[in-house]
Amino acid sequence: MFDPTVFENLKVAIENQVYDLDNLDEIIRVTDRVDRLELSVMAREFALQFVLIDHPDITAEIRLDTSLKDLAAEILEMPGETPACTLRIRFYMKIENPDSQCERIAEVVRKIWEPELPAVQTLSFEYGQNRPIYQNTVELRFNRRINEDQMEDIPNLLDHMLQTLAKLGKLGKL
Repeated sequence: MFDPTVFENLKVAIENQVYDLDNLDEIIRVTDRVDRLELSVMAREFALQFVLIDHPDITAEIRLDTSLKDLAAEILEMPGETPACTLRIRFYMKIENPDSQCERIAEVVRKIWEPELPAVQTLSFEYGQNRPIYQNTVELRFNRRINEDQMEDIPNLLDHMLQTLAKLGKLGKL
């Protein structure tokens, strides 16, 4: 009989709640979905991207990853191993003035998430523009991995993501 892995159980729980926010509550619109088995390293990756209906210029992403080591430890029931997944939260938005906007974005993230690790903002732009528009990727990393024990935290996590999208949307075109 098939016994789903920690990764599969978390993936389904996240999917269900995100799609409820899209289909039932109509608060968000899911814009992208990744469900990948990376054969080169036998790892799993799952991600959902979504936007608030009233702020479609800022995208949120919830990403779940697990390695071959974790999958094997769980499937083979290796003693002393605790299978878990890596969770990352990202926000994608365009900015024009990184010197002022990045600090304001960091402050929004600090107030909502109170993270143990600071958010990482990565900027990129298309070379040759007279006035560059920067793509800002804001990533929250966590200092621990998650498993089914954290499943009840998913609604709170998604609520924080919605709050962040709303606050970043209110910053508008800075």
